[in-house]
Amino acid sequence: MTEQDRVTVNDARGPVNNGEGHQYVFYGVGADWMVRKGVESLRIAREDRLRLADRFVPPRDFRIAADRLKKPGSVVLLAAPPGSGRRAAAIMLLHGLGEDGGADEEGVRFEEFPATDKDESPLAPGEGDRFLLDLSGLVDEEAYANAQRRLAVRRSQVQEAGAHMVVVLPSGLEHAHPPELEPHTVTLGRPRGLAVVTRYLRMDRMSFRPADLGSPDLQRLYDRSPMRELARLAGLVRAARDSGRFGADFAGWLDQAMHAVTDRADEVGHQVTTVTTAPERALLLATAVFEETHADTVYEAWHGLLKTVRHQEEPTTELERTGFGDRLAALGIERAPDGRLRFERLAYADAVRTYFWANFPGVRDDLRDWIGHAAELRGLTTDDRVNIVVRFGERALAVGRPDHLFDLVVRWADLATGAAHDPRAVAALQLGLSHERFGGWFRKRIYDCATSGPVSEGLVRVLTAACLQSLGATHPDQAMVRLHHLAVRKGEAAREAREVLLGLAGRDRRLYRLLIDRVRDRMRRNPHKAEPHLRLLTELLTSERAPDPPPWPDLFLGWETVFSQPPTGLWNPLVSSWLGTVAGDSSRELALEVLVGATHGRTPALHRLYAIACDWSGSARHPSRAAVAALFWQHIDHAQYARSESTERSGAGPRTTEEAR
Repeated sequence: MTEQDRVTVNDARGPVNNGEGHQYVFYGVGADWMVRKGVESLRIAREDRLRLADRFVPPRDFRIAADRLKKPGSVVLLAAPPGSGRRAAAIMLLHGLGEDGGADEEGVRFEEFPATDKDESPLAPGEGDRFLLDLSGLVDEEAYANAQRRLAVRRSQVQEAGAHMVVVLPSGLEHAHPPELEPHTVTLGRPRGLAVVTRYLRMDRMSFRPADLGSPDLQRLYDRSPMRELARLAGLVRAARDSGRFGADFAGWLDQAMHAVTDRADEVGHQVTTVTTAPERALLLATAVFEETHADTVYEAWHGLLKTVRHQEEPTTELERTGFGDRLAALGIERAPDGRLRFERLAYADAVRTYFWANFPGVRDDLRDWIGHAAELRGLTTDDRVNIVVRFGERALAVGRPDHLFDLVVRWADLATGAAHDPRAVAALQLGLSHERFGGWFRKRIYDCATSGPVSEGLVRVLTAACLQSLGATHPDQAMVRLHHLAVRKGEAAREAREVLLGLAGRDRRLYRLLIDRVRDRMRRNPHKAEPHLRLLTELLTSERAPDPPPWPDLFLGWETVFSQPPTGLWNPLVSSWLGTVAGDSSRELALEVLVGATHGRTPALHRLYAIACDWSGSARHPSRAAVAALFWQHIDHAQYARSESTERSGAGPRTTEEAR
């Protein structure tokens, strides 16, 4: 092999999967943050777009769409066949407009609209904001007609604001496409399959010759397979290499990967038809779900499955039956030196799980109940449990049973003890939220739970974690709505939700403004239940929670609402926080004037501000405190004097702050 023939890459963004199978990446402490790689996700956070950009191959006419999208206020509609990578193309079109603000800075928005579920927050786009609307999952004319009505409103808002939007159109409904949108529609072709596979292999640091990818069998895959399947093929080549079980050359790894994507379904079908007893089939499935866990754990899970499906044990002692090791060998399952079980063939476990969920629909409820118990087995690590949850969740979603996955979320969350959320429940919920077809279903279920009657502390914690880790990146407005409902509940978990909500709003000036407006609106709508909202608003308006630089108009509106309520102890930490901020930073002196102005000169409110300043300045003898308090009193006196003059003109006698002292 010459240097020219060898294709290598020395710098790949993103984590590398160092073992066979799917990849799970955890951030934070323990298993708090789970990012599923290998499942098409709604997540369009910046780090994921960067990873996609490294692997993206532009389809035909991509440049035409990109040129049209550059103009402020532009809306581009994409028509493309299923499997052509149309969603990825839409994301890359928006990503190509330039950098956006990171998590800790204000920048343009990059968000996705839900295709069918109702928006709970106003759009209010800003100049340069970028939006994705993926309608590719719609299959009937009625749903498409409803989506078109929402699209017309959003399109108008985007155009007026100078934002940008890309819409992925559904296939098979071309006859229902509005003629007036035809000039804004770009039909994309299919990317070159060879280029897609090559790109993915390069990013996985694979070394190969171009001739290695030129077989007729591969060409058929290039021409017919969906882009996600081509990406999976490249991932399986990497998995074969990293496992160390399938030789040491690219040709061998590619051969294993080709068998995995073309032959596994038939191989599993043949094996299941020859394996006719319930114990053998149950062991096959238990190993597929618990692959790479210890043999003793698989043994327990196997017997748990037999019990769940109500299989009657043989009327003999175990010593009279076939040994566990012999059963494993007969099914093509090997035991590694460390005692963990795995199938001899690459990606065979995936094919087994797919086969059982597709061909035994009558036991799906039993499989849900089995996973609910088996994921609690003592021999499992946290990573093992999350792997099992995701494997189950993939199959449940593939057969259209998101309720099975959410049932387990509730079960595990309700059983949680202590202050930590259950990592299995969080992983299951994040998988559901990231699913292209059922993400909206899970967002609605979270909303229903957050707005319903009593729920367990454990479930509040899981919903909070999902809002922070998933929705906060993909649908921040919806995350804020759900966290608001959770935060005004009672209990320690609600306090934690409040802390997450305040942190989310404090990092984004737009969300901060929306939350102030939302809380004020809830207080106006239901004044008899305003107390928890008032507490939340008061904490939100402290100097520690406000964005930098402070959004004075938004703070004024919030303080105005707080000061319109009967004076309470809630005022003290709010006002004191800003007095302290001004004492440490004279550039924040405007806070004093805005605080006083938010009272609209109401005498009781001004008296209360004066008393708070007195207590604050007297609590620590320091010249800066005395100076800030004196300046604050001047603003109070000025507001009181202006009020007195107005009162005199109306015939009432004056009353000054000095008299109140």
